Order: sequence, then C-alpha cells, then structure tokens
Amino acid sequence: MAAESGRRVGVIGAGIVGLCAALWLQRDGHRVFLVEPGTPGEGASFGNAGCFNGSSVTPAGMPGVVKQVPRWLMDPLGPLALRWSYLPQILPYLVRFVRSATPEKVRAQARAMRPLVGPTVPLVRELAKMAGADTLVHQRGHLYVYRSAEALAKDGFAWALRRDNGVEVDEFDADELRQLEPSLSREYVRGLLVRENGHTSNPFGLVSAFVELFLRQGGEIVPARAFGFRLDGQRLTAIATDRGDQPADRAVICAGAYSKPLAASLGDRVPLETERGYHLMIRDPEIMPRIPTADADGKFVATPMDTGLRFAGTVELAGLDAPPNWRRSQILLAQGRRMLPGLAKEHAEERISMWMGHRPATPDSLPVIGPSRASPDVLYAFGHGHVGMTAAPMTGKIVADLVGGRAASIDIAPFAASRFG
Repeated sequence: MAAESGRRVGVIGAGIVGLCAALWLQRDGHRVFLVEPGTPGEGASFGNAGCFNGSSVTPAGMPGVVKQVPRWLMDPLGPLALRWSYLPQILPYLVRFVRSATPEKVRAQARAMRPLVGPTVPLVRELAKMAGADTLVHQRGHLYVYRSAEALAKDGFAWALRRDNGVEVDEFDADELRQLEPSLSREYVRGLLVRENGHTSNPFGLVSAFVELFLRQGGEIVPARAFGFRLDGQRLTAIATDRGDQPADRAVICAGAYSKPLAASLGDRVPLETERGYHLMIRDPEIMPRIPTADADGKFVATPMDTGLRFAGTVELAGLDAPPNWRRSQILLAQGRRMLPGLAKEHAEERISMWMGHRPATPDSLPVIGPSRASPDVLYAFGHGHVGMTAAPMTGKIVADLVGGRAASIDIAPFAASRFG
C-alpha cells in the first residue's frame, strides 16, 4: 500500500508516547493536534526514573512472582502495596497476571518486546536533536546491584531472557563494583551493567522540548478530555470531547492509564490497570551515582538528574481515584539512604519533593498497539507499564507507519487488543 500523508490526525494524550507519535506523524506531513486536559508531560512521563532501557524485555509477571507477593505485602519497605478495599475490583486482573507468568508465555513476551524497546536510544536521540534537547539524553548504561550471589541467582531466568534477546551484560564483583560506582553501599556484592541503556537527566524537560517542537511545526493542543468517537460506519469523522467534537481523519489513543474507557467505547475490553508509582527527589544531594542504578531486590532506581537525585519505583495497587500514600515515597528515601550511605541522615523539607503517578499496566506487560475493533481509523498506543519512556520512540514510529498506510517496521501482532478476547 502506498504511503499516505496530509491527514488530520488527533492524538489523545500528551505524554511521551503521544508526543513521539505526534512528531513522527508531523514528519510524514500530517496535520496533527493533541487532545490533553492537563499540562503536557505532567502524567506518568513527569515522574518516572527517566530510563531508556533497551534491555527491558522482562515482564512484571515472572515465573515464581506469586510466591514473593506475600513477603512483599508484609514488608513495610517492600516494593508492592495493595489497598485491600481495592482487591475485589482488581482480582480479575490479578488472575490474568498470574496466568501470563508461565515460562513459555514470558519468553514470548520478551521476544515481542525486544524490537519495540531495543532501538530506543538512537530513536530518542534523533527526536531530541530535532527539539534541540540532545544534552538531556545520556548513554552511560544501567547498573543492577545485588546484596548476595543468591539474590542474583534468583534473577537468573530474567538475565537469561535478556541475553537470549541480544542484550549484552557485564558482570562485576564487589571490588569492581566499588571502582565503577564508589558511592554505593558496601552491602552490594554483585553488579550487572547493561551498557546499551540510556537515560534522560530531565524527563519533564525532554517532554517539554518535544511539545515546543510540535508547536513550532504547526501542531495544535486542544485542552480537552476525550470521551468517545464519531463514526460514519467504520470511518472516523471526529473525536468527541468535553469541549465539542474535534474533526479528524485518524485518531490515536495514547491516554495512558485513562485509555480503558476509550477502548471500551470502540468495543475493545482491555484489562488495563494503574500500577501507581512514586518518586522522591533530593535537591543538591551530598552524593549521586554517575550511572542510573537499580536495587534489584528493592525494585527501585536511583537516577542522577539535572534537578537532583531521583529515587523511583515501587508498585501500589489502589486504582485511579484513591489519594496518594506518601509513605510510599518516604520508603524510597529510606531505601535510597541505605543504597548510598554518603547521603545525609536528615534533609531539610525544602530539599525533598515527592510525586505519585499512574503507570498504565496490562496483565502480560505488553502494550496495546494497533487498530481498534470498531474502526481502522482509530489506533491504540497505550499500556506501556514500566517502559513508557523506553518504548515511546518506536511506538510513535509504528503509529506513523500505520496512519501512513505502511506496514509496521516490527511485528505488532503480539500487541493487538484482540489478545484479551
């Protein structure tokens, strides 16, 4: 099919995924508008760990994860929290999550993810250069640290999955780890470095630069909340919003954790949940790692940023409406001080900032990418879970391919909404 340009395309959601899609669509010559009720980039794109990890092929639901859940829930410093009042609502999702965590399914999930996340650093660099923000993208690798050889052995299947999918890993013992990253606690005795991975030193700054580029190139931002679509048969005529219908030839749903009702309005019942994530920032920290560093057991990341040191991670299952539990951020501070003993035991309140956001998660940790059931004119690009920053550049490229009538540059069959029945 010949490539087509010059369409009016509405992208719903102005986070990193929506903006990458909008920029690739503009490059193809389409007239693009973003539908966004809030400030662009202030959702999950604002508060994540800022990582562009092409090695992120392992799903959240790994074999044996169910056995660890009770320990995590009982541990006040653990990486997982559940609001028990939310359990009846999330139970069907958790059943699907457990069913997706077989070795065979996990291997298939990893194979599907690698082409989506693998090219992230060169692609995001290309967009950042266009936006004049290339100084915000770095490639120093990503370090995973362990307190014992036994803890590393427990993650053996995850590391095998990465290596099987072409990820190269360098392993360090305690002494080598000290030389690589002197600020780390001596409790860590093993480290694995993935050199291909990158990060941004200012996630919101990068997204804001993409917004400015989008506007410079003639893009429009509609400050509205989308709630549905106007179809004439299978053809899209407009996106329905709380500020009136917005005429469009094509639409792309990139609304993160808020995408579920939009997909439902098109006949696709996607089991999308919010994995609420927290971060804590220390301004002017006493010490900072040079390389983004993940505590493999605590499931959190310490990322050096232009505005300070960010600790990000943990999962809370509590839905979209419950107020934040800031104790989850305080847990990250306690864990971070243990990781980096050079940090002060106390910090003035004005040096600390906290954040909570909604990761859009599916039970199998694969995003939803491709056409909707009701109309080929409405495309999905949501549900990226923990890898929104990483998967956004390629997802945006795929969206542009599909809108332009080209075959996607990677196999997107595993990401179809129809996989949920």
